[in-house]
Amino acid sequence: HPVSREKAVAIYNKLVASKQAKGYRATTDEPGTTYHQHPDDGRDTGIRPQLLNPVDESELSRLLVDTVHCLQQKHDGRRLMVLRHGEEITGINRRGLAIALPDPIHQAVASLPCDVLLDGEAVGDTLHVFDLLEADGIDLRAHRYIDRHSALVRLLALGHPALLWVSTAIDPHDKVETYEELRAAGVEGVVFKDINAPYSPGRPASGGPQLKFKFVETASFLVGGVTRGRRSVALELINDSGQRVAAGNVTIPPNQAIPQMGTVVEVRFLYAFPESGAIYQPVYLGPRDDIPAEECTVDQLKFKPQPTTA
Repeated sequence: HPVSREKAVAIYNKLVASKQAKGYRATTDEPGTTYHQHPDDGRDTGIRPQLLNPVDESELSRLLVDTVHCLQQKHDGRRLMVLRHGEEITGINRRGLAIALPDPIHQAVASLPCDVLLDGEAVGDTLHVFDLLEADGIDLRAHRYIDRHSALVRLLALGHPALLWVSTAIDPHDKVETYEELRAAGVEGVVFKDINAPYSPGRPASGGPQLKFKFVETASFLVGGVTRGRRSVALELINDSGQRVAAGNVTIPPNQAIPQMGTVVEVRFLYAFPESGAIYQPVYLGPRDDIPAEECTVDQLKFKPQPTTA
Protein backbone atom coordinates (compact mmCIF):
# COMPACT_ATOMS: atom_id res chain seq x y z
CA HIS A 1 0.00 0.00 0.00
CA PRO A 2 1.21 3.57 -0.65
CA VAL A 3 2.68 5.34 2.39
CA SER A 4 3.56 8.94 3.19
CA ARG A 5 7.03 10.28 2.39
CA GLU A 6 7.81 10.55 6.13
CA LYS A 7 6.90 6.89 6.73
CA ALA A 8 8.87 5.78 3.65
CA VAL A 9 11.96 7.62 4.92
CA ALA A 10 11.54 6.02 8.37
CA ILE A 11 11.30 2.54 6.79
CA TYR A 12 14.38 3.25 4.66
CA ASN A 13 16.42 4.52 7.63
CA LYS A 14 15.48 1.45 9.69
CA LEU A 15 16.54 -0.86 6.85
CA VAL A 16 19.86 0.96 6.35
CA ALA A 17 20.58 0.83 10.10
CA SER A 18 19.87 -2.91 10.25
CA LYS A 19 22.16 -3.59 7.27
CA GLN A 20 24.96 -1.44 8.67
CA ALA A 21 24.76 -3.28 11.99
CA LYS A 22 25.48 -6.47 10.05
CA GLY A 23 28.58 -5.02 8.44
CA TYR A 24 27.20 -3.89 5.08
CA ARG A 25 28.65 -0.67 3.72
CA ALA A 26 27.67 1.81 1.00
CA THR A 27 29.38 1.06 -2.31
CA THR A 28 30.55 4.69 -2.45
CA ASP A 29 32.84 4.08 0.55
CA GLU A 30 35.32 1.90 -1.33
CA PRO A 31 34.55 1.66 -5.05
CA GLY A 32 35.32 -1.72 -6.57
CA THR A 33 35.44 -3.60 -3.28
CA THR A 34 33.49 -6.86 -3.16
CA TYR A 35 32.60 -8.52 0.14
CA HIS A 36 32.33 -12.11 1.29
CA GLN A 37 29.15 -12.29 3.35
CA HIS A 38 28.99 -14.42 6.49
CA PRO A 39 25.79 -16.44 7.11
CA ASP A 40 25.63 -15.09 10.67
CA ASP A 41 26.34 -11.42 9.89
CA GLY A 42 25.36 -9.23 12.82
CA ARG A 43 25.57 -11.91 15.55
CA ASP A 44 27.63 -11.34 18.69
CA THR A 45 30.76 -13.48 18.42
CA GLY A 46 31.71 -13.03 22.09
CA ILE A 47 35.16 -11.81 20.97
CA ARG A 48 36.21 -8.29 21.92
CA PRO A 49 39.27 -6.30 20.81
CA GLN A 50 41.68 -4.52 23.12
CA LEU A 51 40.92 -0.78 22.86
CA LEU A 52 43.47 1.97 23.39
CA ASN A 53 43.37 5.11 25.50
CA PRO A 54 44.86 8.35 24.12
CA VAL A 55 48.07 9.75 25.57
CA ASP A 56 48.97 13.43 25.99
CA GLU A 57 51.88 15.00 24.15
CA SER A 58 53.54 15.62 27.52
CA GLU A 59 54.06 11.84 27.87
CA LEU A 60 55.67 11.31 24.48
CA SER A 61 59.26 11.84 25.64
CA ARG A 62 58.96 9.08 28.25
CA LEU A 63 57.36 6.61 25.85
CA LEU A 64 59.84 7.28 23.06
CA VAL A 65 62.99 6.69 25.12
CA ASP A 66 61.95 3.83 27.41
CA THR A 67 62.66 0.16 26.64
CA VAL A 68 59.21 -1.04 27.74
CA HIS A 69 57.05 0.23 24.87
CA CYS A 70 57.38 -0.46 21.16
CA LEU A 71 56.10 2.00 18.55
CA GLN A 72 53.89 1.36 15.52
CA GLN A 73 52.07 3.44 12.94
CA LYS A 74 48.37 4.03 13.65
CA HIS A 75 46.61 3.28 10.37
CA ASP A 76 43.60 5.36 9.40
CA GLY A 77 41.12 2.53 8.84
CA ARG A 78 38.59 0.36 10.65
CA ARG A 79 39.32 -2.06 13.44
CA LEU A 80 38.91 -5.61 12.17
CA MET A 81 39.53 -9.00 13.73
CA VAL A 82 39.44 -12.15 11.60
CA LEU A 83 38.76 -15.61 12.99
CA ARG A 84 39.45 -18.71 10.90
CA HIS A 85 38.22 -22.04 12.19
CA GLY A 86 38.48 -24.78 9.59
CA GLU A 87 36.77 -23.56 6.45
CA GLU A 88 34.75 -20.92 8.32
CA ILE A 89 36.21 -17.40 8.26
CA THR A 90 34.53 -14.63 10.26
CA GLY A 91 35.17 -10.89 10.24
CA ILE A 92 34.61 -9.23 13.64
CA ASN A 93 34.22 -5.48 14.21
CA ARG A 94 35.21 -3.48 17.30
CA ARG A 95 31.80 -4.21 18.86
CA GLY A 96 32.33 -7.97 18.57
CA LEU A 97 29.76 -8.45 15.80
CA ALA A 98 30.29 -10.75 12.82
CA ILE A 99 30.61 -8.72 9.62
CA ALA A 100 31.29 -9.17 5.91
CA LEU A 101 34.93 -9.33 4.80
CA PRO A 102 36.49 -7.82 1.68
CA ASP A 103 37.14 -10.76 -0.66
CA PRO A 104 40.94 -10.21 -0.87
CA ILE A 105 41.24 -10.38 2.95
CA HIS A 106 38.99 -13.45 3.09
CA GLN A 107 41.08 -15.22 0.44
CA ALA A 108 44.36 -14.27 2.10
CA VAL A 109 43.26 -15.69 5.48
CA ALA A 110 42.01 -18.85 3.75
CA SER A 111 45.51 -19.33 2.31
CA LEU A 112 47.24 -19.32 5.71
CA PRO A 113 48.66 -22.67 6.89
CA CYS A 114 46.58 -22.86 10.10
CA ASP A 115 43.55 -21.58 11.98
CA VAL A 116 44.08 -18.08 13.37
CA LEU A 117 42.57 -15.10 15.16
CA LEU A 118 44.11 -11.92 13.79
CA ASP A 119 43.67 -8.36 15.04
CA GLY A 120 44.33 -5.37 12.84
CA GLU A 121 43.15 -2.27 11.01
CA ALA A 122 41.45 -2.63 7.62
CA VAL A 123 42.22 -0.01 5.00
CA GLY A 124 40.34 -0.81 1.81
CA ASP A 125 41.19 -4.36 0.69
CA THR A 126 44.20 -4.64 3.03
CA LEU A 127 44.33 -5.75 6.67
CA HIS A 128 47.27 -4.23 8.54
CA VAL A 129 47.75 -6.91 11.19
CA PHE A 130 49.32 -5.99 14.53
CA ASP A 131 48.41 -8.95 16.75
CA LEU A 132 48.02 -12.74 16.65
CA LEU A 133 45.69 -14.02 19.38
CA GLU A 134 45.21 -17.63 18.31
CA ALA A 135 47.25 -19.89 16.05
CA ASP A 136 46.73 -23.57 15.20
CA GLY A 137 44.37 -24.07 18.16
CA ILE A 138 46.68 -22.35 20.70
CA ASP A 139 45.44 -19.31 22.63
CA LEU A 140 48.24 -16.72 22.69
CA ARG A 141 46.48 -13.96 24.63
CA ALA A 142 48.45 -14.62 27.84
CA HIS A 143 51.79 -14.43 26.01
CA ARG A 144 53.91 -11.26 25.90
CA TYR A 145 53.07 -8.87 23.08
CA ILE A 146 56.59 -9.08 21.66
CA ASP A 147 56.23 -12.88 21.39
CA ARG A 148 52.80 -12.63 19.76
CA HIS A 149 54.12 -10.12 17.24
CA SER A 150 57.16 -12.31 16.46
CA ALA A 151 54.83 -15.25 15.80
CA LEU A 152 52.72 -13.00 13.57
CA VAL A 153 55.75 -11.99 11.48
CA ARG A 154 56.72 -15.64 11.02
CA LEU A 155 53.15 -16.55 10.03
CA LEU A 156 52.98 -13.81 7.38
CA ALA A 157 56.61 -14.16 6.27
CA LEU A 158 55.69 -15.41 2.79
CA GLY A 159 53.73 -12.24 2.23
CA HIS A 160 50.27 -11.51 0.82
CA PRO A 161 49.17 -8.08 -0.46
CA ALA A 162 45.92 -8.23 1.54
CA LEU A 163 47.63 -9.21 4.85
CA LEU A 164 50.49 -6.99 6.00
CA TRP A 165 52.10 -7.19 9.44
CA VAL A 166 52.63 -3.81 11.09
CA SER A 167 56.27 -2.71 11.33
CA THR A 168 57.43 -2.23 14.92
CA ALA A 169 60.25 -0.14 16.42
CA ILE A 170 61.60 -1.24 19.82
CA ASP A 171 65.03 0.38 20.29
CA PRO A 172 64.67 3.97 21.62
CA HIS A 173 66.78 5.38 18.77
CA ASP A 174 64.63 3.55 16.21
CA LYS A 175 61.43 4.73 17.93
CA VAL A 176 62.45 8.38 17.79
CA GLU A 177 63.52 8.09 14.16
CA THR A 178 60.33 6.26 13.17
CA TYR A 179 58.19 8.77 15.08
CA GLU A 180 59.76 11.71 13.22
CA GLU A 181 59.36 9.96 9.85
CA LEU A 182 55.71 9.13 10.47
CA ARG A 183 54.88 12.62 11.70
CA ALA A 184 56.54 14.16 8.64
CA ALA A 185 54.61 11.77 6.39
CA GLY A 186 51.30 13.07 7.74
CA VAL A 187 49.90 9.73 8.92
CA GLU A 188 47.10 9.59 11.49
CA GLY A 189 49.33 8.88 14.48
CA VAL A 190 51.33 6.30 16.42
CA VAL A 191 50.65 3.52 18.93
CA PHE A 192 52.77 2.57 21.94
CA LYS A 193 52.52 -1.01 23.26
CA ASP A 194 54.00 -2.61 26.35
CA ILE A 195 56.11 -5.43 24.87
CA ASN A 196 55.65 -7.61 27.99
CA ALA A 197 51.87 -7.24 28.33
CA PRO A 198 49.25 -9.93 27.62
CA TYR A 199 46.19 -9.19 25.49
CA SER A 200 43.36 -7.67 27.55
CA PRO A 201 40.00 -7.18 25.77
CA GLY A 202 38.12 -3.93 26.36
CA ARG A 203 39.31 -0.47 27.31
CA PRO A 204 40.96 0.34 30.67
CA ALA A 205 39.41 3.17 32.70
CA SER A 206 42.66 5.06 32.14
CA GLY A 207 46.15 4.39 30.84
CA GLY A 208 46.81 0.76 30.01
CA PRO A 209 49.48 -1.31 28.23
CA GLN A 210 48.54 0.06 24.80
CA LEU A 211 48.29 3.80 24.11
CA LYS A 212 47.66 5.96 21.04
CA PHE A 213 48.77 9.43 20.04
CA LYS A 214 47.17 11.15 17.03
CA PHE A 215 48.98 13.68 14.86
CA VAL A 216 45.60 14.76 13.47
CA GLU A 217 42.33 14.93 15.39
CA THR A 218 39.42 12.69 14.50
CA ALA A 219 36.18 12.01 16.32
CA SER A 220 32.89 10.16 15.89
CA PHE A 221 29.80 12.39 15.59
CA LEU A 222 26.05 11.89 15.36
CA VAL A 223 24.33 13.34 12.30
CA GLY A 224 21.88 15.88 13.68
CA GLY A 225 20.34 16.87 10.37
CA VAL A 226 20.86 17.22 6.63
CA THR A 227 21.04 20.67 5.04
CA ARG A 228 18.35 20.79 2.35
CA GLY A 229 19.72 21.50 -1.12
CA ARG A 230 23.35 21.20 0.01
CA ARG A 231 25.78 18.32 0.56
CA SER A 232 26.20 19.20 4.22
CA VAL A 233 25.12 17.69 7.54
CA ALA A 234 24.93 19.05 11.06
CA LEU A 235 27.08 17.29 13.67
CA GLU A 236 26.20 16.59 17.29
CA LEU A 237 27.92 15.16 20.36
CA ILE A 238 26.70 13.97 23.76
CA ASN A 239 27.73 16.12 26.74
CA ASP A 240 28.29 15.09 30.37
CA SER A 241 24.57 15.52 31.09
CA GLY A 242 23.60 13.10 28.34
CA GLN A 243 22.26 15.86 26.09
CA ARG A 244 23.05 16.15 22.38
CA VAL A 245 24.81 19.42 21.58
CA ALA A 246 25.79 21.02 18.27
CA ALA A 247 29.38 20.52 17.06
CA GLY A 248 29.32 22.30 13.70
CA ASN A 249 28.76 21.09 10.15
CA VAL A 250 30.69 19.09 7.57
CA THR A 251 30.46 18.91 3.78
CA ILE A 252 29.96 15.47 2.23
CA PRO A 253 32.22 14.82 -0.81
CA PRO A 254 30.50 14.00 -4.13
CA ASN A 255 31.83 10.41 -4.06
CA GLN A 256 30.23 9.73 -0.66
CA ALA A 257 26.59 9.02 0.14
CA ILE A 258 24.91 11.63 2.35
CA PRO A 259 24.47 9.98 5.78
CA GLN A 260 21.05 9.71 7.34
CA MET A 261 20.02 11.61 10.45
CA GLY A 262 21.02 9.79 13.65
CA THR A 263 23.84 7.76 12.10
CA VAL A 264 27.45 7.88 13.34
CA VAL A 265 30.14 9.41 11.11
CA GLU A 266 33.89 9.98 11.41
CA VAL A 267 35.28 13.49 10.85
CA ARG A 268 38.83 14.86 10.89
CA PHE A 269 39.35 18.40 12.21
CA LEU A 270 42.05 20.80 13.38
CA TYR A 271 40.51 21.70 16.75
CA ALA A 272 37.22 22.71 18.39
CA PHE A 273 36.29 26.19 19.60
CA PRO A 274 35.80 26.16 23.40
CA GLU A 275 33.06 28.82 23.23
CA SER A 276 30.76 27.02 20.79
CA GLY A 277 32.07 23.43 20.66
CA ALA A 278 32.08 23.65 16.85
CA ILE A 279 34.99 21.98 15.06
CA TYR A 280 37.33 23.90 12.74
CA GLN A 281 38.33 22.74 9.24
CA PRO A 282 36.22 19.54 9.29
CA VAL A 283 36.88 16.81 6.71
CA TYR A 284 34.33 14.01 6.28
CA LEU A 285 35.90 10.53 6.44
CA GLY A 286 32.83 8.32 6.20
CA PRO A 287 30.17 6.42 8.16
CA ARG A 288 31.09 4.41 11.28
CA ASP A 289 28.56 1.62 11.72
CA ASP A 290 30.96 -0.09 14.14
CA ILE A 291 30.76 2.68 16.78
CA PRO A 292 27.67 2.96 19.02
CA ALA A 293 25.96 6.33 19.40
CA GLU A 294 26.77 6.54 23.11
CA GLU A 295 30.49 6.81 22.31
CA CYS A 296 29.96 10.07 20.40
CA THR A 297 30.85 12.23 23.40
CA VAL A 298 32.23 15.74 23.80
CA ASP A 299 35.37 14.46 25.54
CA GLN A 300 36.68 13.30 22.14
CA LEU A 301 37.35 16.91 21.18
CA LYS A 302 40.65 18.75 21.35
CA PHE A 303 39.97 22.44 21.89
CA LYS A 304 41.84 25.42 20.51
CA PRO A 305 44.54 26.52 23.00
CA GLN A 306 43.71 29.70 24.83
CA PRO A 307 46.18 32.61 24.50
CA THR A 308 48.35 33.09 27.56
CA THR A 309 48.02 36.50 29.22
CA ALA A 310 51.15 38.32 30.25
